[in-house]
Amino acid sequence: MEDEDEEDHILQGINSYRTSLNLPALAKNDKAGCLADEIADKLEDEPCPRPVGASALAGTEAQAADYPDILKKCKIDINSTRDGVILPVCVPKRVSTLVLTNYTQSPYARYVNNSKYTGAGIGTEDDWTVLVLATNTPGGSFVSAAGLVWMVGMGHFLLSLLLGLCLVLVNY
Repeated sequence: MEDEDEEDHILQGINSYRTSLNLPALAKNDKAGCLADEIADKLEDEPCPRPVGASALAGTEAQAADYPDILKKCKIDINSTRDGVILPVCVPKRVSTLVLTNYTQSPYARYVNNSKYTGAGIGTEDDWTVLVLATNTPGGSFVSAAGLVWMVGMGHFLLSLLLGLCLVLVNY
């Protein structure tokens, strides 16, 4: 519960920052949150790169092999992640003001400042914070494979229904 409160506080800080730039707030995205939590869990035992604020991606290369398993665990279709972005930072003792600074005053700011990102998930573990940004596009929405199939299936159903109605109206 404490981690969830801290994660909400970080998202609130990022949204305050975005609002100050006249950008819309990021909505909480549960699938992105699951992904962020799982990646933070994988990074838990990784030491912080030196110096603090340097690219925290240094510890993530070894985790790339686990990516398909993480997506499966979070019930995310691989095709719904290509426009999203994963932003891990490492701050000793996870001081929230320094975590926010890492997202707003570093190369990561270009993602946080980008209006195409509409959703977010945050995961924390030890010194690590992972921010996952999502879009509202099929390539960055983090929808589940079942949800994607449902959307495509529903689209075909609606198209068939509309064509059927058109034929009925034309012949009527």
